[in-house]
Amino acid sequence: MVKDALNEAEERMMGAILSLEDDLSRIRTGRASPALVEKLSVEYYGTPTPLQQLASIGAPEPRSLLIKPFDPSTLKTIEKAILASDLGLTPNNDGKNIRLNIPTLTQERRRDLVKVVHHRIEQARVAIRNVRRDVLRDLHELEKKKEISEDEMERGEDDVQKLTDRYIEETNQHGEQKEKEIMEI
Repeated sequence: MVKDALNEAEERMMGAILSLEDDLSRIRTGRASPALVEKLSVEYYGTPTPLQQLASIGAPEPRSLLIKPFDPSTLKTIEKAILASDLGLTPNNDGKNIRLNIPTLTQERRRDLVKVVHHRIEQARVAIRNVRRDVLRDLHELEKKKEISEDEMERGEDDVQKLTDRYIEETNQHGEQKEKEIMEI
């Protein structure tokens, strides 16, 4: 029972890390990355559709993205979606493809992005701590019902804390890496 609780905790903590990685990949670093626009919602035949399902996205140069729609008729809607997004990028439409030039970031904008990264990391830490809290509560309930012994509960608490520490450290590493990317000129 303790093992099941620990496995569930590890799955949920890993989910928090994956969510953090996804969030961080969308933060602009001054370098072109297809992840920047992959999940951008585009209105396609009345249905919001992620851009990655409508076009191939590549980074032919360090500071530009090339979006090649699978269906040429979606070119205008993709362009409108990019303009309407909060990316702050202006699409260049050549009739077949869309180019996005990624401008260099100002020092002030870099500091703002670092604050956003710190906020997202703190959210991930909170999610991991919430998983720890839930598992500890479950272990205490199992011990009250006499389904596990006091020793098993204490070992379980130690294991959950070790797991929590490991995932929080991983979260910190992701944050440091992203901060370094953002501050890199």
